[in-house]
Formats: sequence, structure tokens, C-alpha cells
Amino acid sequence: MEKEFVLYIKNMVCNRCIWVVQELLRELQVPYLRVELGQVVLSAPLSESVRKELAKRLEQHGFLLLADRKEQLVALIRSAVIRMVRNEDIQEDQNLSAVLTETCHMDYSALSKLFSEQTSVTVEQYYILQKVERVKELLSYGELTLAEIADRVHYSSQAHLCAQFKKITGMTPTQYRKQKNHPRSPLDEV
Repeated sequence: MEKEFVLYIKNMVCNRCIWVVQELLRELQVPYLRVELGQVVLSAPLSESVRKELAKRLEQHGFLLLADRKEQLVALIRSAVIRMVRNEDIQEDQNLSAVLTETCHMDYSALSKLFSEQTSVTVEQYYILQKVERVKELLSYGELTLAEIADRVHYSSQAHLCAQFKKITGMTPTQYRKQKNHPRSPLDEV
């Protein structure tokens, strides 16, 4: 098995972000094994000059190449939470702590503590905020019922979705849906 070198990148939140990073790597002729939310896996380390140029180009697109291990772990946690919220095929029995423990190869309590210290929000709060942003997105499309949205975003019930949505946004999902504009936050700003 060949050795892998991982670069951690902050603010990668969607498939377009992955595509942008892949394009930057191609432009710099950096061979990579894979690009995922929040990270690039290489088969060889980057030279310092290529690393600096990549960091500069990433920054021009709103990304940040992370060097600090704590920042890397926080970025990995954020990416795992976003993947979990946006993955409709997630297993019903998968919970946040298990996913993060498996993704980061660390004890959940240590991850939770680190995340809270670095972001001033708990992992659970961040997870809820991401779920609410996903609900806003689905509501704005107007294609699904609240029950279907609750199921798709893995709420235990429509009532739970409505209560959590109102607590976070100050309005019910129905009120949000009836608005002419649908205010949402970019995933990297949640």
C-alpha cells in the first residue's frame, strides 16, 4: 500500500468546491489520489514552493490550506457533518458521534471538546444548524412536503423538525416557505 499525504482545506462545502480544488491542482500539475470535502489526498508530499502557490490560489477562491493540526481536525469535523446532513442515503442507526469517531479516528469526547474550543459552538449545535440550512434549501425548492423533508434530513418527526426550525430561525417552516425570498447562509458560514 502506497503512502498517502493529506492536505486539509478549510471552506470546502460542496461538490463545486471539490471541482474548483481539482482544477487548481491540475493547473499546478499536482497529481492527487482523491479530493474530498475538506481534504486532498496526495501520493507524494508537495515542495514548499508548490505548497505556497497552492495556498495562494486556494485563498483567491475563498479556501484556506490548513497547517495546524487542531484546525485540520475542526475542518474534518465540519466536512463530516456536512456530508452527514446532505447524504440522503445515510443509515438510520448512524449517529453523529459514531460518524465523527470513525472519520477522525479519535474519541468523540476529545473531538467535541476541541471543536467547542476552536469554534465556540458545540458539534451538536453545528449539526443542528447544518440541518436547518438543509431544511431551508429544501423548503425553498417547494417540491417536498414537510414530512418528506423531515424524513430526508433525518428528523424523528415532522413536529421535531418544526420545533427545531422555529427555535433556530424564529419562524415556522411554513412561514419560511411563504416568504418571497428565502434567506440562507452559505455552508461555510454556518
